[in-house]
Amino acid sequence: MQPVAQTYQDHSRAIWKLGMPLILSNLAQFAIHITDTVMLGWYDVTALAASTIAGTLFFVIFIVGAGFAQAVTPLVASAAEQGDEVQVRRVTRMGLWLSIFYGFIVTIPFFWAEEILIAIGQDSEVSRLAHIYLQIVIWQMIPALIVMTFKSFLAALEHTAIILWATIGTAVLNVFINYALIFGNWGMPELGIMGAAIASLSVTLITVLVLMIYILRVLPQFELFKNFWRSDGTILRRVFMLGWPIGVTSLAEGGLFSASAIMVGWIGPIELAAHGIAIQLASLTFMVHIGFSQAATVRAGRALGRRDEISLRRGGMTAIGMSAIYAIVTSLIFLAMPEALVSLFIDPNEPERANLLRIGASLVMVAALFQLVDGLQVLALGLLRGVQDTTVPMVMAAISYWVIGLPVSYLLAFTLGFGAVGLWLGLVIGLAIAAVLLLWRFWGRSVKIAPQVLAE
Repeated sequence: MQPVAQTYQDHSRAIWKLGMPLILSNLAQFAIHITDTVMLGWYDVTALAASTIAGTLFFVIFIVGAGFAQAVTPLVASAAEQGDEVQVRRVTRMGLWLSIFYGFIVTIPFFWAEEILIAIGQDSEVSRLAHIYLQIVIWQMIPALIVMTFKSFLAALEHTAIILWATIGTAVLNVFINYALIFGNWGMPELGIMGAAIASLSVTLITVLVLMIYILRVLPQFELFKNFWRSDGTILRRVFMLGWPIGVTSLAEGGLFSASAIMVGWIGPIELAAHGIAIQLASLTFMVHIGFSQAATVRAGRALGRRDEISLRRGGMTAIGMSAIYAIVTSLIFLAMPEALVSLFIDPNEPERANLLRIGASLVMVAALFQLVDGLQVLALGLLRGVQDTTVPMVMAAISYWVIGLPVSYLLAFTLGFGAVGLWLGLVIGLAIAAVLLLWRFWGRSVKIAPQVLAE
């Protein structure tokens, strides 16, 4: 029996209802990062530098493993749409297995973090403090990956409100623990960077507990932890094969922006500071696109479970349209008031304020171009994950980012002398090519999902 196709209005309402809690939870997660940065910056600049390099190292390792957690979303969404509760449990359990195993393996090198950081040219004092921070935060790796898996499971079942409230609670609790342990307030010891690490670990463990209790009480029919230690080789391979390209794709994109920061640093410290400001603004608006992408993954996964190609294409078009409209609005804001936005990050008494405003404003105007292409490429990745297509998109993204985007950035910035603006234009070109290739892949892939469904 052919499924009843949903209208574009139906898809718009569903994506908005599913995506809004995810968007807000992404913004709350972003707020945690900003809070840590600000509070450690108030405490000590060296501690801030150490936490920055340590956090970058942790994030690069974490983001690869998070691919296994993200693979849970489309697989669970498809199984849930078919009413297969056993399959939902098996997929999530194997996602947890892979996350725990990966987390255990990658924590081992962190015990030599100080030696590693010194070997790659970091300051000795920064390396020492970063080592102290990481000796606590390494125990966060496995719980953080478990949280990601739980969130993927819950998002696939469209239980996104708990994700939002858990993240908001975490953000608030993180502020209080940081305030107590970094500075030694309320009778607590002054632990500095160690206090920030304890705060991060504590809120992650609490989040694991909260989500686990919610799953047991609200979704008991899935018996998620039943026979947890029973292996399932077929599902394990499926989650692994779907998840590792997701992790590598995320690493390729994150690495692109890390490499761009290094290249801007070659131009000069003022340009690097301006780049940091523009990236913060672009990252803030990007949280919304990630939420739309996560919602698109769930909706595409459910359409796949129904073998409903019409809903798959309509839902994809609706998600793309919503992301594009948001991108246009934020682009107009960036173009209308670039200096005002940059000035929010600069001390009025900063001697280099004029130069920072000039360079930062020019980068924010280029970031306006970022909005559409970056949003479209991450939305396309979300749709492709929903139809369980991750390996070819990984290759497309890596080529767009590293083979085209980064070399063009270097050419424009250094060979042609356009500086930081040229570097950002190169990134826009790489992201635009990724968006075109990935969207082309989705439309070509979607028509193969259910050939028995007649075209509109």
